[in-house]
Amino acid sequence: MSRHERTDKKKKRKRAFSLYMHMFFRCVSAERQKLRHSVIFPACILIPIIPAIMGTFNYLQNIGILKNQWYSLWTQLTLFYATFFYAPLIGLYCSYMWRLEHRSNNWNILMSTPVSIPFLYLGKLTLILYITLVTQTWVGVLYIIAGKFAGLPGLCPPDVIFWLLRGTVSAIAIGALQLLLSMVIRSFSVPIGIALIGSVAGMLISNAGLGLCWPYSLMLMGMNSNKSTDSLAGSTALFAGAAVIFFLIFYLAAVRILSTKDVRT
Repeated sequence: MSRHERTDKKKKRKRAFSLYMHMFFRCVSAERQKLRHSVIFPACILIPIIPAIMGTFNYLQNIGILKNQWYSLWTQLTLFYATFFYAPLIGLYCSYMWRLEHRSNNWNILMSTPVSIPFLYLGKLTLILYITLVTQTWVGVLYIIAGKFAGLPGLCPPDVIFWLLRGTVSAIAIGALQLLLSMVIRSFSVPIGIALIGSVAGMLISNAGLGLCWPYSLMLMGMNSNKSTDSLAGSTALFAGAAVIFFLIFYLAAVRILSTKDVRT
């Protein structure tokens, strides 16, 4: 291959990459427009306050038994948040992202847009991950506020920041799954209910030592839910690998369905 041909190939690859990135950011921008003046951001701020209050109250009621201060408070807060609220919150975000497409003829409009189908899905998932990161950051703030309210000394352990970030990584798998469910199920609330059931089942499955085989368990394991010592010590790479595998499974399934689904008549 001549030098001129190699240069042309590089230019074509750059143009293709630029086109793909432009298409992706267009999808993200379109999804962001839907979130303006929506209930999503109030929900991601208000709903986590509930498990924070429940966890703090439970900690104060059992302070004679729970001796590890900040770590003990974390076990109580995540007992409620990670088991009963985290996955349903992501389910709420995903249901909202598909709500407009399931109304009137909006599905037909979506299927006729001149945008690659994988980017339609990835645009939604990117916004879900962004909102989840905001939620997780707020949970960290609530944890610190709860600790000071409970009279705990000093600052929160740095381990907790790592657990919050690791729990956010699990949203890659949960978000991909919940987007798939919300895409194929027109009901707004049913996917949220599935997330709650899956999360409770995830607690049982992770306690049985099979957490890496169940996507909802990854969320609890990543957050180190209801534990004061790291349950994933030495297994973080396996955890991340499982999250990526689940993401790919649900992403490819969603793209397959979207690629074969016709307009609704």
